[in-house]
Amino acid sequence: MSLPESIQRFIDEQADSAPVRYDDLRAVVFNGTTKRSPEPSHTDGLWGIVRGILAKVGVTVDEIRTADHEIPAGLWPDMREHGYERDEFPDIYQRLVVPAQILILAGPIWLGDQSSHTRKIIERLYAYSSDVNAAGQWSYYGKVGAAITTGNDDGGKHVSAQVLYALQHIGLTIPPQADSYWTGEAGPGPSYLDVEGGGQHNAWATRNTVFLAWNVLHLARMLTDAGGIPAYGNSTNDWNLGQPDHPNPEHRA
Repeated sequence: MSLPESIQRFIDEQADSAPVRYDDLRAVVFNGTTKRSPEPSHTDGLWGIVRGILAKVGVTVDEIRTADHEIPAGLWPDMREHGYERDEFPDIYQRLVVPAQILILAGPIWLGDQSSHTRKIIERLYAYSSDVNAAGQWSYYGKVGAAITTGNDDGGKHVSAQVLYALQHIGLTIPPQADSYWTGEAGPGPSYLDVEGGGQHNAWATRNTVFLAWNVLHLARMLTDAGGIPAYGNSTNDWNLGQPDHPNPEHRA
């Protein structure tokens, strides 16, 4: 389902008039819907606004619908080393997360909280948080993070707080207004793709989602052009905690 024609035309005109180029940037989104492809997802409906803007300004966009992949829960980089026969996440991380300047976690609300797929990806991303770049900074330094949430009940701000805290904690940079959500009225009601009752014609949710897209673009452009976050004072090269094999990445040397 598409946005109202006048709104889509305005979004497209802004993208066509972007003052700088973004075609050297990459973005990866983890869609935490519980639905497997090709079943329609309300999360995909809201995320689709951001995806359209990123693609229109030339950003390479990769999307992982987590439910479609063999990604075990766990806090280790490769869960095949811990009893699982298959684990697609190490390949996804190396191919899509490492080269990306933008990382977005999108997903639904269930029982007032993020989906199990969203939480699982946060945990798997955390497993790589002890990796460092050439300057000795944690590997997520210089990447921009954001959260997109859908549902038809309460909890949008709670989920955004959880997701954005986790992303900044492992080293990503969060731009202003980097969360967008559609929850409808409290209690059972329309989801974002449901035209009846508000849904995709809700201008507030659409506007905030467009703001999110441009804010991640602006900050990713700024950080990339600046060569990332300055390494003075935040390099692990200056610290020796004496625990190189500690199971918790935050406690390793």
